[in-house]
Amino acid sequence: MTAPAPWPQGERELAQVRAFNRKLAWLPRFKIRNRLTPRLIQALLRVSQVVGAKKMREHGLTAERKILDTVPVRIIRPKGRPRGVVLDFHGGGWVIGNAQMNDNFNIAIVNECEVAVVSVDYRLAVSTPVEDLLDDCLRAARGVLNDAEFAGLPVVVVGESAGAHLAVATLLALKSWPELLQRIHGALLYYGVYDLTGTPSVRNAPADTLVLDGPGMVDALRLLTPDLNDTQRRQPPLSPLYGDFAGLPTALLFAGELDPLLDDTLLIAERWQPSAPVELHVLPASPHGFIHFPTAIAQSVLAYSRQWISTRVEGAKA
Repeated sequence: MTAPAPWPQGERELAQVRAFNRKLAWLPRFKIRNRLTPRLIQALLRVSQVVGAKKMREHGLTAERKILDTVPVRIIRPKGRPRGVVLDFHGGGWVIGNAQMNDNFNIAIVNECEVAVVSVDYRLAVSTPVEDLLDDCLRAARGVLNDAEFAGLPVVVVGESAGAHLAVATLLALKSWPELLQRIHGALLYYGVYDLTGTPSVRNAPADTLVLDGPGMVDALRLLTPDLNDTQRRQPPLSPLYGDFAGLPTALLFAGELDPLLDDTLLIAERWQPSAPVELHVLPASPHGFIHFPTAIAQSVLAYSRQWISTRVEGAKA
């Protein structure tokens, strides 16, 4: 199995993470056992995003909503000419979220990496089969790669949680268009879901799992594909873990030590490694979703990720 590279942190940083984990332990876990709860969370998310445009203006940036091959995307452009493109797939368990939810991360990427960020506003699985979400993401990726505005620019794919699943599924689907796949020079993936039948760490997740509802995760995954059996669920790109990674770009993978999805990242790193360089990091004492939390380790991961994006873009241009 691919060995994770050590992450630089001291006792102070670990103590901060553990202290935040104690707060998380008091909060309800994210559960997907019906379609009413996601709709409620989605409504609350949109209300919270009403003030989000203010931060965009503070940075002198704007966001444009555009349709690419029938799929809506949100584009944030740098102040100067972009050096590359980041294609962003948001998380949210396939049932919540939108292209705006990663604005904080994407504003920093735009400013520091001098790239345009295109976030895919794919449909959600509350009323749409997950296969159609995959189609949305593939259409959006092809739209970006064929768009005259981004012609000749290197592309880096970024995905988080369910978005990481969609990102890898999209890369596998793009193997049918090798000239487009060659334009993608990196995949940055945070704690993804790569097996819709549940990897061992998902199937064995205890009740005290932070953020995610451990005992309900397998049933939640099955709820995405109620008409399929496990053999069908394991077919790529639905379960990207079982795909053919030949021709895929280099990857940077992150997972938390306490994440029930840890095995997904460890196993996909092992399968990806023979085809392209893979850099793998398992963050100590960190749960699912850790890049959203106010810790020094999260900030260091995000800063390293932006440096990695810049390196991939510059390497492609060279």
